[in-house]
Amino acid sequence: MPRIKTKAAAKKRFVFTGTGKIKRHHAYHSHILTKKSTKRKRNLGYETIVDKTNVKAVKMMLNC
Repeated sequence: MPRIKTKAAAKKRFVFTGTGKIKRHHAYHSHILTKKSTKRKRNLGYETIVDKTNVKAVKMMLNC
């Protein structure tokens, strides 16, 4: 059987925490920042945990 490869895009975007949860970055923080409020831009800069509805799909991309 060939080795199942990890999706390269997923391994660049997600990281596991010590408790097994998956961290991700927020979207919409790369361009067109002039119309976004300072509070909104600040909160988009932080990382967050992947929602439970998407955990299965992300784990499949990471072969976990």
